[in-house]
Amino acid sequence: MTSNAYTHKITTSKMRGRMLIIMLGIFTVGFGLLIYRLFYLQVINGEEYQRMALQQQTRSITLGANRGSIYDTNGNILAQSATVWNVCVSPAQLDMESFDTAAAALAEILDVEKSFILEQAADRGSYYKRIKRRIERELMDRVDEYIIQNKVPGVFFEEDTRRYYKYGSLASTLLGFTNADNQGAYGLEARYESILAGTPGVEVSAKNARGQEMSRMFSQRYEARDGNSIVLTIDESIQHFLERHLHTAVVEHNIKARASGIVMDVKTGAVIAMATKPDFDPNDPYTLSPADQSILDEGFEPGTEEYQKKRTELWYGQWRNKAISDPYEPGSVFKIVTAAAAVDSRKVSLNDHFYCSGVVDVSGVEIHCWRRTGHGQQDFTTGMQNSCNPVFIALGQRMGGPALFNYMQNFGLHSRTGIDLPGEANSIYMPLNLLSKEGMVELSSTSFGQSTKLTPIQMITAASAAVNGGKLMQPYLLKQVLDPAGNVLSTTQPVMRRQVISEEASSTVRGLVEAVVADGSGRHSAIPGFRIGGKTGTSQKLDQEGDEHILSFVGFVPMEDPQYAVLVMLDEPYLPGETAYGSTIAAPVVGAIITDMLHYAGYEPQFTEQQLAEREVSVPDLMGEKPHEAQAKLTSLSLQTRIIGMGGTVIRQIPLSQSVMPKGGTVFLYTDEEDLRDDIIVPVLVGLSAMEANRLLTDSGLNVKLEGTILDGVPMVVTEQWPLPGTQAGTGDIVVITLQQAD
Repeated sequence: MTSNAYTHKITTSKMRGRMLIIMLGIFTVGFGLLIYRLFYLQVINGEEYQRMALQQQTRSITLGANRGSIYDTNGNILAQSATVWNVCVSPAQLDMESFDTAAAALAEILDVEKSFILEQAADRGSYYKRIKRRIERELMDRVDEYIIQNKVPGVFFEEDTRRYYKYGSLASTLLGFTNADNQGAYGLEARYESILAGTPGVEVSAKNARGQEMSRMFSQRYEARDGNSIVLTIDESIQHFLERHLHTAVVEHNIKARASGIVMDVKTGAVIAMATKPDFDPNDPYTLSPADQSILDEGFEPGTEEYQKKRTELWYGQWRNKAISDPYEPGSVFKIVTAAAAVDSRKVSLNDHFYCSGVVDVSGVEIHCWRRTGHGQQDFTTGMQNSCNPVFIALGQRMGGPALFNYMQNFGLHSRTGIDLPGEANSIYMPLNLLSKEGMVELSSTSFGQSTKLTPIQMITAASAAVNGGKLMQPYLLKQVLDPAGNVLSTTQPVMRRQVISEEASSTVRGLVEAVVADGSGRHSAIPGFRIGGKTGTSQKLDQEGDEHILSFVGFVPMEDPQYAVLVMLDEPYLPGETAYGSTIAAPVVGAIITDMLHYAGYEPQFTEQQLAEREVSVPDLMGEKPHEAQAKLTSLSLQTRIIGMGGTVIRQIPLSQSVMPKGGTVFLYTDEEDLRDDIIVPVLVGLSAMEANRLLTDSGLNVKLEGTILDGVPMVVTEQWPLPGTQAGTGDIVVITLQQAD
């Protein structure tokens, strides 16, 4: 072998070795990359690709869970979910040649476009298309009857759930509502979404290799788990009383900026009723009131951006819970806090005297009393009765800015109350440096309720602390949480945040507010036979142009042992030619609410011997008067009132004026003619106690006249009645009952 041939052989061998090494390297690198890619796909990003594969191989349908119910404190249902049905089609199973006729029929029954149904049915690879959501049983039965009679394949129903609010607009700004996905969108529905919502179920069905859904027999169903229920502190009956009287007040006094009211248990902080009027129906929350719809239609072009923006503004306006979201000038209602602070700090006693000329000069600034001619000499109790501004200016100056600031802070007026509702606003108040300013102008205006803005929930919580022994309670609405079987999971316990004034000081405040109602500015809320306390408020909106006012009143009952506080706030009454005060406008509204509450709760009036001796009174002429003003007159005569209708003026009264009737009887005031009745059936009364008979007749729309001697402390029963049971009577007719001592 020549040297050249040998050299060539060696070179070829080396080249082959190098090629082998290179190929081995390429193979190793490629295999390594493949291993890494597989590791990346299966380990690092495996879950994501498994999810994508599962989506390609299956289709899932969410099964809605029934939201838990919402109950009032007595177990009455305020909101609950009920089963409804979605109407669906399975295009893969439809006979399209004959389905055109069925589509037309379904479109008419379900009130949907036929073209929409045909569009859904055109997806021939699908086994599931929804053509109508959440229909009720009656409509479902009509569809079911049609598809059975006409043998229409491929149409089926899917269970769903829908929220219902039993009493319509009752407590709507409190309860809120749910959105299209059955989630809490506002109010308590949103606040307790995690409790009420439950856990949705799912139905998983398989797809074939072409991505088409397979028959429903290849599916697995996982049932939804219903949400827990909540029990509120709200009493549905008292909520009705509050809303009915607020509505009447809005109408009779032309309230432009809505009215709000709260009823609270002063001992626990439990909210028994809360309302804003006008409001909305949570069953249909996106429908505006006729007045708001008129504003929208007359001022904006449908379809424009301005139209949509204004409509959204009006929606939020009607949903807004004014009782917690809108700070307002409390006016003289705030004097309860100033009085409590001054008494507790021993800066005033009941024997202190003050002089009111009608105006006070504070560092060159004239601050007027509401009574421009002044009140003259008066002691502290009389100054409270008169709601005299100079008296409270003097109290503020005696305490000084830092002390009043600290008391306001302790009364919870510098922070949100923490009530379990979304959207609570905070107060607007003078900072310490301004309240302590040398001239004392800011301190003086703050002391009688101006220069401060509070939410109604802050005001009633502070006022309750002033009369309940000095305990600032945490306001709350959630009483209990129940599981789907009705078992109690948790119960809310009242929380005392702090002691703000002494029991002794609170006792003095109770006497002061009772005097306001007995013979002061709050006398229009007085109820014969009951001890009521309260404080009026009339405030000007200083941060707005014009002469707009807010009228308010807070009342307490019974003053022997205060249980309830009732606050009503009327924002911007429009009364041309009239002077509007909280004492004449808001106080009668609170008096009417308290009257209904006392009757409902079973409280009995306590009359003096002289009052009992004068058992009959003459009914005054009330025609043309505002309902609450008429009620205040009747209450002062120891007569009860039933306001019937939604109008703002009395158009008929029964009995007529000058009629003689027993004290405690009911005068019916009609504001709508169509509400008059003449078909009341007299109930059976014999054997009932006097109280039971009286309640039954009052609830029936009838009056009672008692015959026989009533012995104090001795049980009495009805032995005779006229007219006889079953007799037809008219509204307000008198039924005479004879009483004798029970056997």
